[in-house]
Amino acid sequence: MSRIGKLPVAIGNAKVAISGREVSVQSGSNTLKFTHSPRVEVKVDEAAKQIIITRKSDDKISRALHGTTRAVLANMVEGVTKGYAKELEINGVGWTAQVQGNKITLNVGYADPRVVMIPAGVKVEVQQNKIKISGPDKQAVGQTAAVIRSHRKPEPYNGKGIKYIDEVIIRKSGKAFASGGA
Repeated sequence: MSRIGKLPVAIGNAKVAISGREVSVQSGSNTLKFTHSPRVEVKVDEAAKQIIITRKSDDKISRALHGTTRAVLANMVEGVTKGYAKELEINGVGWTAQVQGNKITLNVGYADPRVVMIPAGVKVEVQQNKIKISGPDKQAVGQTAAVIRSHRKPEPYNGKGIKYIDEVIIRKSGKAFASGGA
């Protein structure tokens, strides 16, 4: 049995509704939906306030989907109750970011500004050289951060680029010039 899949997911104060294969998790104004595979079965134990995931067969794909379904549902419950956030830092002289509606405009050393669309349900805030991305959907928050970072990845020589706050960029010394003629 899957070590991850057999663990029940604690619901807490979230509301879980199952309609066929679609699982809906709601807490406050946040709602996430997920359609699971027909190879697994999802049940809600209201008394214990848990989601229980079981697989219908023991083949390789069912075993893989068992743990994956449990992890996705656990992320949904955590997302609607606590939320997820990623922080990026812009390093570069004159490099800026601005949020305009559902777009973020990046001026990161190119001739033209880079525009990234912000998906629904994701909130982006910019303060000086820091970008904070938050929302209930873990995948959408991480993907948005990765797309923003991909427009100017950090480079190890000058330290310029867009990096995660907790990311460590190992600096390189560059080309060493010879002190004497050879």
